[in-house]
Amino acid sequence: MAKHRENDGPSQRQLRVGELIRRTLSDVLMRGDVHDPELSGRSITVGEVRTSPDLKVATAYVLPLGGEDVEGTLKALGRNRKEIRRLVGKELTLKYLPELRFRVDETFDRMDETRELFADPNVRQDIDE
Repeated sequence: MAKHRENDGPSQRQLRVGELIRRTLSDVLMRGDVHDPELSGRSITVGEVRTSPDLKVATAYVLPLGGEDVEGTLKALGRNRKEIRRLVGKELTLKYLPELRFRVDETFDRMDETRELFADPNVRQDIDE
């Protein structure tokens, strides 16, 4: 078996486990299973979950609907991460469930920046040529 190099992307296993956790985490948050007033009734998008190569840590990239109170949402998720991990683990059949970490999903910001870049007249001119 070939050694895994640092510059390689995530393995198929990492991608599969990350997607399983993402879907399950989305369901848990959508149903409002977490007993925290700051999270109940709040719609949170889970854009991606990346797992470490050893599958011991899963980082969920999240964004509250409308981008409102991002910091408060991250703090509430962090405060409840043990309960959230337990709830996710109940629905998955993994030998070991990774520790959950939460980060802001900045994908939408990057998409907006890309749209602005393509709207720039100088860039438009280069694209149209």
